[in-house]
Amino acid sequence: EGMYATVVEMVRKSNGQRVAVKRMKKKYNGWDQCAKLREIKSLVRLRHPNIVKLQEVVREKNTLYLVFEHLDRNLFEYLQKECQGKPMEPLMVRNFMFQILQGVFYMHSRGFFHRDLKPENILLRGEQVRIADFGLAREIRSRPPYTEYISTRWYRAPEILLRMPKYGPPVDLWACGAIMGELFTTNPIFPGSSETDQLHKVCALLGSPTHQTWPFGMSRAKQIKFSFPSFKVNRMSEIIPKCPQALQLMQALLRYDPRRRVTAGQALRYPFFQVGTDLPVEKKGGEEMLLNSLASDVLRPPATPAAAHSGGGAPRRRLGVTAVKDAQGPVLASMVLNARHKP
Repeated sequence: EGMYATVVEMVRKSNGQRVAVKRMKKKYNGWDQCAKLREIKSLVRLRHPNIVKLQEVVREKNTLYLVFEHLDRNLFEYLQKECQGKPMEPLMVRNFMFQILQGVFYMHSRGFFHRDLKPENILLRGEQVRIADFGLAREIRSRPPYTEYISTRWYRAPEILLRMPKYGPPVDLWACGAIMGELFTTNPIFPGSSETDQLHKVCALLGSPTHQTWPFGMSRAKQIKFSFPSFKVNRMSEIIPKCPQALQLMQALLRYDPRRRVTAGQALRYPFFQVGTDLPVEKKGGEEMLLNSLASDVLRPPATPAAAHSGGGAPRRRLGVTAVKDAQGPVLASMVLNARHKP
């Protein structure tokens, strides 16, 4: 149960396929209104192995349903159940971050940025990653000002914490850095209780920004009468004490100045992701095959929408998903609620 929608796990009667059905709380009177929904606008154009697949969009009695592929759990649940407070091995961090950054790179290359990356929005099937929940996604070409209060606070970039009206794709890379730190520690690295406390925790770990490292941020802080706490030491090595390649990448993802923050494409070329790089644990069999197979999909073009449905029954419009349609009967009649429903 969320603020804008309810998600339940269901099973298609026709083939036993499990799906996740998202029921929007807002009422939609027509398809023109539905087409403006950010989640639909983005996902019909984003077809990539590391982005969740939107299978079907259905409107029934002004209620909108989004039908997604089903995945086992999210990254937060994985950290809680599998790691149980124990640090994740660098090889596993590399696997997860490689896939997350591939999805982000593709998303940005297609003209969207997510704005709400966090472990709960990273879905897993085994060790395969899908980025999900595009409800806050924006087109890169859209004009500012943007919403100030976006993304979960712990993964919010400093330019948003300072309420800058203009920001862009670098906010997703900051979130990736925060997620990467959490994979190593199994705990949020910036667990602020307020926006002010959030900035305090960022400075305590990274050291405070200066006029040299983030001139525009310092000017913005002065404009809104905010004083950065004084922390001179960067303590990132305490989080990753034995993996310099990972530390190098995290430092690049968590730069204060968004203009100097690494892009997703640049991040994917960092030594941390080079197969054969010595990491401080024994290699697991099959990792090179996994990374190489994933790398081949980095720039895979989106699937071409299928031809329009020409048979009888409910009218359908193809928009890069299985079907977009007005329901002729109860939309959930073709599915049954799974006992393992997802609130």
